Amino acid sequence: MSSAATRATGQDHLWSVDDHLEDILATVRPLEPIELQLLDAQGCVLVEDVTVPVSLPPFDNSSMDGYAVRVADVAGASEEYPAVLTVVGDVAAGQAEQPYVGPGQAARIMTGAPLPPGAEAVVPVEWTDGGLGEGPVSGMRARSAAPEGASGQVQVHRPAQARAHVRAKGSDVKAGDRALEAGTILGPPQIGLLAAIGRGTVRVRPRPRVVVMSTGSELVQPDEELGTGQIYDSNSFALCAAARDAGAIAYRVGAVADDAETLRSTIEDQLIRADMLVTTGGVSVGAYDVVKEALSSVGDEDEAGSGIEFRKLAMQPGKPQGFGTIGPDHTPLLALPGNPVSSYVSFELFVRPAIRALMGLKDVHRPTTRATLNADKALTSPAGRRQFLRGTYADGEVTPVGGAGSHLVAALAHADALIVVPEDDTSVEPGAEVEVVLLG
Repeated sequence: MSSAATRATGQDHLWSVDDHLEDILATVRPLEPIELQLLDAQGCVLVEDVTVPVSLPPFDNSSMDGYAVRVADVAGASEEYPAVLTVVGDVAAGQAEQPYVGPGQAARIMTGAPLPPGAEAVVPVEWTDGGLGEGPVSGMRARSAAPEGASGQVQVHRPAQARAHVRAKGSDVKAGDRALEAGTILGPPQIGLLAAIGRGTVRVRPRPRVVVMSTGSELVQPDEELGTGQIYDSNSFALCAAARDAGAIAYRVGAVADDAETLRSTIEDQLIRADMLVTTGGVSVGAYDVVKEALSSVGDEDEAGSGIEFRKLAMQPGKPQGFGTIGPDHTPLLALPGNPVSSYVSFELFVRPAIRALMGLKDVHRPTTRATLNADKALTSPAGRRQFLRGTYADGEVTPVGGAGSHLVAALAHADALIVVPEDDTSVEPGAEVEVVLLG
């Protein structure tokens, strides 16, 4: 445990939200870098700068289907007095050799094809008669495979400035430029850039593997029939989705019944595929809080520095929490309360930052802002607790959604922000400025 853990121990100590999070982030270490193929690296974080080995584009090329010409040959061209040029050949994308464009000449050129020697600009096919009396674009496409040395004439109806419709070599990035910097999350555009500069593999920190499991004999899987006293297991689905949203590869384990030995063995079985474990339920003071029973002494005997500590936090919802490491690799385990809102708020405050820390990101927190409280009446909050209320944020205002109850999952589904009421505030009046955690 970190210095935060040594500052306060014992079941009766009330941890602050900040100290609990500090302890978690001090314990979690970024995953070791590995080399991955590009598509396997999607969602991962770069661990080194990537330098451009070759300019993009690597040569001057046409941005249009048209004709490569000399500027002087089309100066003053108009519909009434078109410039008539001799077509000396075709230039297609990927073509190694290009015809030379001399005075009074033009070369048919496709989009992306290299600008041929002698040419200074490209006139779009729409500015011409299409050449040889054929239709514009369709005729050009049909002739793109014409034999080398194909000739004819084209009438150009407009002048062109030098470099018109020409993409310059290196106009995107130049050789030696930094394409991407360390710490970048690789999304589709970044993967595309890496491929464009010829990188087939990249060195990254892998996406963390997070195993999510909920506990409780009352839990039933969706699509199954509910019996007396049973409810559907929503937590494992919500937190698994939240872990994926945070950047992890998430595995959901079916609900574990209220049996300490079963839970202990299930957790041990999952360690092989986990960089982090998240449990929900069974962490308060009830007689059937099996997570505490199963994990309170795990690791203490066999693994120095391991073990799960169960704590009370000065927050609402989410007062009971558990955190520590487990197994031979000291895998982090976060034990969250079982009420749906409590578990989700706890995930946002503690698990999501831990996942982002495993990824090696510098900024692990959700963005926050200040907003005006739009409410019909004052918000109340228990003294000494930092309260997180659900809300919707727009245009500098935040509106509460639902009440403070930790079971109100329907209200949570309509929220995109958390309204933060500090520990020392027991009431917040409408129109007051409040801190808001943005979830969207």
